[in-house]
Amino acid sequence: MSRESVRSYSNIEDRNDTVSVFNGPPPLIHVLKTESEEADAVANWIKETSTTGVLPHEFGVFVRSAAQIGRAQAAVKKAGLPFTILDERVETISGHVSIGTMHLAKGLEFRAVVVMACDDEVIPLQERIETVGDDADLQEVYETERHLLYVACTRARDRLLVTGVEPASEFLDDMRAH
Repeated sequence: MSRESVRSYSNIEDRNDTVSVFNGPPPLIHVLKTESEEADAVANWIKETSTTGVLPHEFGVFVRSAAQIGRAQAAVKKAGLPFTILDERVETISGHVSIGTMHLAKGLEFRAVVVMACDDEVIPLQERIETVGDDADLQEVYETERHLLYVACTRARDRLLVTGVEPASEFLDDMRAH
């Protein structure tokens, strides 16, 4: 299936009955030109948020897969905060920013969350789309990828920043629309 037909198919979905239960400030969504600009923007947001009393262990930074962990590490290093990489045990460490994949986010909660690397072909993951055989399978891939992003975003109790590099995930347009 071509990328164009995937895009047109994915935009058919109607979510007018979706209700947000997020009561804090609206999420910030930033699409940057380069990974370096993304790291700078995330670092600045983390530093700024830290000045409001959010402690390092109250930050979670999530990416789609292990392939993007380095991007999260670069941003947190630029912010000057210690971090820990979450593994299957999902143990957070006091005084350290938690960095992990979206798959590990379920069940966690942080005062401030950054969801990074929401780029085109990263979420939804291009490799998953390319394995699809029919429209029903394609719809399931889009639903599970969208759910994965939703789970990561809902780990934020007070503040949420979502970033990507151009071209960004089409899911970010969906988030902006709502």
